[in-house]
Amino acid sequence: MPTNTYESPLSSRYASDEMLYLFSADKKFSTWRKLWVALARAEKELGLNITDAQISEMEAHLYDIDYAYAARMEKELRHDVMAHVHAFGKVCPLSFPIIHLGATSCYVGDNTDVILMREGLQLIRTKLLRVIARLSDFADKYKALPTLGFTHFQPAQLTTVGKRAALWLNELIMDLDELEFRITSLKLLGSKGTTGTQASFMELFDGDHEKIKKMEARIAREMGFDGVVPVSGQTYSRKMDAGVLNTLSGIAQSAAKFATDMRLLSHLKELEEPFEGKQIGSSAMPYKRNPMRCERICSLARYVITDAQNAALTTYNQWFERTLDDSANKRISVPEAFLAVDAILNIYLNVAAGIKVYPKVIDRHIQDELPFMATENIMMKAVKKGGNRQELHEAIRVHSVAAGNAVKELGLPNDLIARIAGDPLFGLTESEIRSELDPAGYIGRAPEQVDEFLRDVVRPRLSALDSAELGTGAELKV
Repeated sequence: MPTNTYESPLSSRYASDEMLYLFSADKKFSTWRKLWVALARAEKELGLNITDAQISEMEAHLYDIDYAYAARMEKELRHDVMAHVHAFGKVCPLSFPIIHLGATSCYVGDNTDVILMREGLQLIRTKLLRVIARLSDFADKYKALPTLGFTHFQPAQLTTVGKRAALWLNELIMDLDELEFRITSLKLLGSKGTTGTQASFMELFDGDHEKIKKMEARIAREMGFDGVVPVSGQTYSRKMDAGVLNTLSGIAQSAAKFATDMRLLSHLKELEEPFEGKQIGSSAMPYKRNPMRCERICSLARYVITDAQNAALTTYNQWFERTLDDSANKRISVPEAFLAVDAILNIYLNVAAGIKVYPKVIDRHIQDELPFMATENIMMKAVKKGGNRQELHEAIRVHSVAAGNAVKELGLPNDLIARIAGDPLFGLTESEIRSELDPAGYIGRAPEQVDEFLRDVVRPRLSALDSAELGTGAELKV
């Protein structure tokens, strides 16, 4: 790795090899060449003077890319597409006269962008499903383990550890729906020409509209698409980019919500992300176990959420049929959004496959708060023994305030149960009161909700994947 020049941390530290290859020069420019072959094949089949030998020559040199020569040509021509036309023609002299015939730069540039975005979304989908599978296992395992619920990060009614995981899962399912919509709705630009009118192809095909439509359909099929955009200027609408980046932003948002909850739970010592045997939590404080993986998710997610604004701002600023202020921005913002979300899901999978749960800590926190939550049940029990509901309510209020003050101001244990047991107004023994303190009685339908959600919503989405596709975890680069 070079040490005297900048390299994006997304490449060196975070993104996977698969995603890095997808946005590599080899992938990009070999796809350009495949599009040139598809164009030539369609034009030949529809009657233009192109030979099988020319097509075979191009097919034989799809990956034979002289980057140094292309760079010299671009410096001379100041045009990246024409530089690569010449680089392709250098190794395909027979085909050189018909490469890029009738097309404009966006034929290879925009169509390749759509192809790469779709392949990127498909890779993201696989990783998202892997995360969903791991979280599903976790939710199922802990669906009945009571834990404190929080509203405003203040103790509220109980929920379960698995039910909370179902909330994380639900957002990922929403992301999966959005992701699958994007994958199925993406279409190629096709061959639209310099202002989208296909005028150059009208000249080539002597005004035959049907041949031009057949040409686009054949190119789309060869590149694995069911169609092309119906109308365009020189480029496809940049709303396509904005939609894709918004989809990626949505995944980042969901991941950061999970990671933020995990960071808070780590502070409470209830749940922790994986922590390896020789991992160092702090250079100065050896005892620390910082939630660094979840912090990394939040950090990268913030970048993706912000990055999505690039596509939105670019979309509205496209003038008429074409302007070039999208190009430099797209080269950075689109690939880096994919690389960052790829990294986020790798980390998410790594964490989800190894979440550590501490039931005794969770129970201790419950016991600190449950007496307050049980007061209504205790009051009803006392009423059944002949007590006055209004008097009991006031007595519980007074005892609760006193117990709360003792906890917060004096640091004492919660003694609300002892206070109520010692009040003759209630007529209850401590044993009778404690019979109302089983946490399982305060979790409502949480276990059943998790069962129903996994059965009806989550598992049908996973059923088509085999165990090899789902994997077991994700190794991180650092």
